[in-house]
Amino acid sequence: MASLNVYSALVVLFLTCWAAMATKENDLIIKDNNCETKMGLPCVLEAFTSIFETGTISSNCCGELVGLGKVCHSALVKRTLENPLFKDLSPARIIAKSIQTWNNCLALIDSPSPSA
Repeated sequence: MASLNVYSALVVLFLTCWAAMATKENDLIIKDNNCETKMGLPCVLEAFTSIFETGTISSNCCGELVGLGKVCHSALVKRTLENPLFKDLSPARIIAKSIQTWNNCLALIDSPSPSA
């Protein structure tokens, strides 16, 4: 029985250390790439609503999101998921919506605009 308790404690310790390393890794990516300064607040709110709630993102904000870069986009979404306020959300669903938003914006930005 004591070995089960030791095993459980080691699993909890491992998971806690892994989560702390993931948080530090995302924070480092965000800091090194100046991710928090690359989008205006209105577009940050549109992107957030598109990913974490039910909303759409405008073509203008898609341009800012793509300009932010995929590395920053992914790190910011992951860091947001680490916030206790979002603990009840499904990480798999949010990551899927994040990828969908990114791909939709990339397609919109890459598509030729109609001639005037």
